[in-house]
Amino acid sequence: MSMHARQSFALRTFALRTFALAMLMLVCVPLRAATSDFTLAPLPYPYDALEPAIDARTMQIHHGKHHQAYVDNLNRAIATDATLRGQPLEALLSRMSKLPDAVRNNGGGHWNHDFFWQSMTRPGQGGAPSASLLAAIERDFGSLDKFKAAFRAAGLTRFGSGWSWLIVSADGKLKVTSTANQDNPLMDLATDRGTPLLGNDVWEHAYYLQYQNRRGDYLDAWWTVVDWSVVSRRHAEALTVGASGR
Repeated sequence: MSMHARQSFALRTFALRTFALAMLMLVCVPLRAATSDFTLAPLPYPYDALEPAIDARTMQIHHGKHHQAYVDNLNRAIATDATLRGQPLEALLSRMSKLPDAVRNNGGGHWNHDFFWQSMTRPGQGGAPSASLLAAIERDFGSLDKFKAAFRAAGLTRFGSGWSWLIVSADGKLKVTSTANQDNPLMDLATDRGTPLLGNDVWEHAYYLQYQNRRGDYLDAWWTVVDWSVVSRRHAEALTVGASGR
């Protein structure tokens, strides 16, 4: 091959590579931007931190597979609607009755799980309700044990998949409620609306590997990993917001 032919071949090769790189950037950059609104945060503890109440394998699948799927599907659901892009998740929840089911199911799934992970800690490190929270529980349920019984019943009697919640209602009172699927009390379509203080996931994927069909055993063991310092902080914040709005 002559010198001229080699130079011509090298130029064509360089041009083709440059064109291919440019096309790859055109394809990849918009896709990355379209899927960056919401991300999966790491757990605030190792996967095995909640044992023996919740086993490490369940946590790995629950967080890394189920929660990740909600995040990915939520990003896809809002990618083509400019009015939904860049919105805080709580803003979407507050008008969920007007949004597509894909946003409702996956937006709820993402928010609920973030809230759930933050509500738990290692067994023996969850402490106890603050004096203010305990006083509110005793006022509205009679005792801490009666509250736990009501919360357990809400999870046990939820038919199919869903969540049990402790919320602060608009009147400042505590209430136990339950929602189906990935709904939550922040959604404008919830029957019982309020500020969540505590939530427990009663979808089968939250407990089935360890407890099979024994949902009641899971609900009982779960109290050992509740982080009461987090729940108490949420209660104090809810009271502050409620006081400022009156």
